[in-house]
Amino acid sequence: MPEVGQHCARVMVKWLVPLAVGLALGLVPTPEGLTPNAWRYVALFAFVITGLVTEPLPGAAMGLIGVSVAAALVLVGSTPAESMRWALSGFSNDVVWLIFSATTFALGYEVTGLGRRMALLLVRALGRRTLGLGYGIALADLVLAPFTPSNTARSAGTIFPVVRSIPPLYGSSPTENPRAIGGYLCWTAFATTSVTSSMFLTGMAPNLLAAEMARTIVGLDIDWTTWMVGFLPVGIPLFLLTPLVTYVLYPPSIERGGEVVAWAAGELKAMGALTRREAIMAVLAVAALAAWVAGSQRIPAVTVALVVVSAMILTGVVSWADILGHKPGWNVLMWFATLVALADGLRQVGFLAWFAQRSAAALTGLPVAASAVAIVTVFFALRYLFASNAAHTTAALPAFLAVLASVPGMPVKAVALTLVYSIGLMGVLTPYATGPAPVWYGAGYIGGRDFWKLGFVMGALYLGTVLAIGLPTAMRFMR
Repeated sequence: MPEVGQHCARVMVKWLVPLAVGLALGLVPTPEGLTPNAWRYVALFAFVITGLVTEPLPGAAMGLIGVSVAAALVLVGSTPAESMRWALSGFSNDVVWLIFSATTFALGYEVTGLGRRMALLLVRALGRRTLGLGYGIALADLVLAPFTPSNTARSAGTIFPVVRSIPPLYGSSPTENPRAIGGYLCWTAFATTSVTSSMFLTGMAPNLLAAEMARTIVGLDIDWTTWMVGFLPVGIPLFLLTPLVTYVLYPPSIERGGEVVAWAAGELKAMGALTRREAIMAVLAVAALAAWVAGSQRIPAVTVALVVVSAMILTGVVSWADILGHKPGWNVLMWFATLVALADGLRQVGFLAWFAQRSAAALTGLPVAASAVAIVTVFFALRYLFASNAAHTTAALPAFLAVLASVPGMPVKAVALTLVYSIGLMGVLTPYATGPAPVWYGAGYIGGRDFWKLGFVMGALYLGTVLAIGLPTAMRFMR
């Protein structure tokens, strides 16, 4: 019974925080320049976003509650019919269906075993030295990233089970000799997935949400190729540096050994030859990537994704029962459809324009370059307050984009591109900043203090690279 009481207390706290935030804002007099309806919507939005952080219910349920209440109270739109059309608008959004389709790619990697096979092949090829093993793990994540928009599925679902099996081969466990090799491998894998999450438009689902917000708020169209090419000057150095910097910051005591190579070879032998389903999945994944790159100006990415999903079903890579039973896919569809609508609601009620005007006034007198650096830095640092990529993107990005658009002389599209590029990188900051973080932290190989220190140092490296290379590159790229 005490356990039941403790559980109820935790649930109450999770509800009390978002309710307190929403009610506190709702009771504040309406600021000058906003309508009472707009301010009520802001209070409801704050309730939902805080709920995404404290998680009294799954994120998709919080989003559904938010759009349902807003529609029932006609907070967006002038009539109940208009309000309902707004509430359902996210379900007709191309980006939402691209996210759903891409999660089905991840399902294909999982059910066929192709993702695990690729990871094991790289471990076998590069595992004789610990540093080489770090690069092998990083490459496995990189290879999967374009086709896996859930970094949790990619890093925690595919990479983690492989990495977790390696340290015991060297007598390294969370309780005995965690620094021998386990700590290095776990941090390398976790930090790398933060880089690969930003490297591709489809590397993480909030990237697609961010791209849609940039399109609707500042008129920035980012297709798959534009995203990848624009981020490469930042992504390549960070990808190459991450295993090496980790090796220096958090060095393993075991620097070489052939045990992991033999283990990976044994696991591959147990898997047997490449199956028909794996081969088809590989061909379809390459075809999707080629179509996204070559056809980005002619064929919408969502069309390519839906065609490939259809081909996966027709060829038996996945069954319709597999798709129906894939709860993460349907969950992400509901979640992002409601988040797209909620974020757009801020624009429709006039809050973004109001916020932008006041924020621009605060930046008056600063050089444009200093303002741009300040905006990117604050946006990055705010991630410490969020336990979800999607929550941070939904809550902060629309406001920051609106501020950009209101600052005279600001290279809006270049700085907006820099903001959306940085979203995945921020996941490295804390043990809760992104989906894979709790899994790697919970593995027990990296202590709490070390995890925070490494997150701060790597976060500073990532932010510094974004400001030193990414922002100037984006300014040249968007001319």
